[in-house]
Amino acid sequence: MGEKLSSKKKTSGAADQTAKDDVALPKLGFLGMLRWIWTQLTSMRTALFLLLMVAVASVPGSIFPQRIQSTAVVAKYIQDNPVSGPIMDWFQLFDVFESSWFSAIYILLFISLIGCVVPRARQHYKAMRSVPPRTPARLSRLPEYGTLQIPAAAGLSAQAAIEDARAILKKRGYRVDVRDGDRPSVGAERGFLKEIGNLVFHVSLIGVLVAVAIGGLFGFSYQRVLVTGDTVVNNLASIDQFTKGTNFDPNWLQPFSVQLDKFDVQFDRNSTSRKVQPLDFTAYLTVKDSPEAQPQQKILKVNEPLEVANTSLYLLGNGYAPHFTVRDGNGNVAFSDFVVARLQDPDFTSSVVIKVPDAKPDQLSFSGLFLPTAFQGADGVDISIDPDPGNPKVLLNSYYGDLGLDNGQPQNVFVLDASKLKPLNDRKLPAGGISLSGGQTYQLPEGKGSITFDGLTRYAGIEVRSNPAQQYVLLFSVTAVIGLLGSLFLSRRRIWVRTGEHPDGRVMVEYGLLARGEDYRLSSEASGLRNQLVKTWNISENSEQDERAGAEDATAAEDPKAKED
Repeated sequence: MGEKLSSKKKTSGAADQTAKDDVALPKLGFLGMLRWIWTQLTSMRTALFLLLMVAVASVPGSIFPQRIQSTAVVAKYIQDNPVSGPIMDWFQLFDVFESSWFSAIYILLFISLIGCVVPRARQHYKAMRSVPPRTPARLSRLPEYGTLQIPAAAGLSAQAAIEDARAILKKRGYRVDVRDGDRPSVGAERGFLKEIGNLVFHVSLIGVLVAVAIGGLFGFSYQRVLVTGDTVVNNLASIDQFTKGTNFDPNWLQPFSVQLDKFDVQFDRNSTSRKVQPLDFTAYLTVKDSPEAQPQQKILKVNEPLEVANTSLYLLGNGYAPHFTVRDGNGNVAFSDFVVARLQDPDFTSSVVIKVPDAKPDQLSFSGLFLPTAFQGADGVDISIDPDPGNPKVLLNSYYGDLGLDNGQPQNVFVLDASKLKPLNDRKLPAGGISLSGGQTYQLPEGKGSITFDGLTRYAGIEVRSNPAQQYVLLFSVTAVIGLLGSLFLSRRRIWVRTGEHPDGRVMVEYGLLARGEDYRLSSEASGLRNQLVKTWNISENSEQDERAGAEDATAAEDPKAKED
């Protein structure tokens, strides 16, 4: 007998193996492959992965210099790294946000989000128009379940009890549907705003991506330092460094002008700590929206941008601009202008760099410090003790030689490379350094010329920025937060109430609640529903025995065999 069974098993196993070998999987085909790729691309998992990839792909843009911000810095980086620089340039690491690979990730993320949202929106629309699901056969299997008994003396039928339950559920914000029969029931559902909030979040995320892309394509920005009395015109001829979007045409610039008339700084001099803190910065401007427009007086403050011709003006740094006159070895004026002093500390001690390429017979240059209120300490070193110009003084070193400006290579105006220059004045040299107060002139050694500290004024740094989609970024960001809050704190719930008449005239009621996902407030919802039902039918729950008896009767009504057992 055992051998026969073993033989049958071997025969059955061989047949199954033969059947498996005969099965031929259908070929996917070209259209099937496209459908599979589309399914993978539009899954939420892929959308989240692409969103992470966008964040990771943005990292090189913050690590390596970008050509859109400074071409000179990128050129210097490639020159200093002759091996890795060209390779990085080939991979477009200096043009990250304009690169083909970043654009591909961005577009795929955009397509993936749309592919996720559209089917879900269509499905949710159908769910909103459909009736609540049919009443389950066994409500006792739901997470929240309870029973009630309406006494026969109440004279209430099962159908009337269902109508009362329907009215209660409708008042609680549920969409209801009554099912008639021997054991009538009502199905109710609410919480569609949860899925709507989820859809609003994803649609807003798409809106943010589109708005950011538009801003990157058609926006521009630049910074400009204005000395008191200077004017900047919104055109390329008046701008030193211009950062534009990929598709922005400079011919679209509106020719407005901004002149800095006055710049005020208020300081707080705390007598206890003896520290001077800035309180307020105010720039008084004269603005013309167009060459033909009348000039208008405007005020620009920190964190209070000024809107001019669809652009925003922001107040950045500020400081002092001493005026110098430099005469060369031939006695001619080779330089006469304000020099922007770069801020170094809270007391407005600032670095000064002067380059005089027009000096003859040798080019001249100076570097040093500007002190608003100079004070000589016990060690003989001058320091600044106050940011206001109480005793302005400049301390300079001088050099002569080729500045390297004639080869066309751009240089930082705030930095002087003195490695190839010959010093004229320095603390270590017999001539010493240059120390000038307002109105003083110093004659350079070896008959190289002279330098005069003529006077002092203030300067302010402003940033002009245009982002045609920034208001939409804010709008979609707000709606995304609202949608996210709705999807997190709203709950999708379903309730069923079923009634049946007992032979002795009582009406047996059972109810069950189900939530989509985790809902810690489902039990409180069940308690609230039960309290309203008890109050409407004016019934009392006498004891736990009656409750268990009602549950047994409801179970018996669901399964007649349970009553027999």
